[in-house]
Amino acid sequence: MGSFSLFHWLIVLILIGVPLIFVFKKPLVGPNRFGGRPPAMDFGQAIASFFKNYVNFSGRASRSEFWYSFLFAFLVSIVLYFVDRSETLRLIWSLATFLPWIAMAARRLHDINRSGWWQLLGLLFPIGSVILLVWYCRASTMDDSREAVFA
Repeated sequence: MGSFSLFHWLIVLILIGVPLIFVFKKPLVGPNRFGGRPPAMDFGQAIASFFKNYVNFSGRASRSEFWYSFLFAFLVSIVLYFVDRSETLRLIWSLATFLPWIAMAARRLHDINRSGWWQLLGLLFPIGSVILLVWYCRASTMDDSREAVFA
């Protein structure tokens, strides 16, 4: 029971090694297939966009829009924790923002020219959440659609 068998090492390799293949895989080359570059937003605009695009999975979301929305949801969750210790309000808040978070994360991944389905990587592998965090922090890919037309 104290030794690591070949089977255990194989599981570790699959759980850590396979997601690393996806990390180092380059996104598709060329113009961003998900549309034009999104505008940078301030805190209020990001919150409005978060709730306006409640289930909008198309288009792109800038880093500022994503992280300001994250900050807002995190702060509301903390306030609800102190207001209602039974966690009923936090559960309602979590259910109300679940779908918008999936949509926002999909649009954020579109901004770096990756499909929104890459979010599943965070659910399947332990290191996947770290990979997604790095991708959420990555700068937008350039919109080279004008250059592709004239090339």
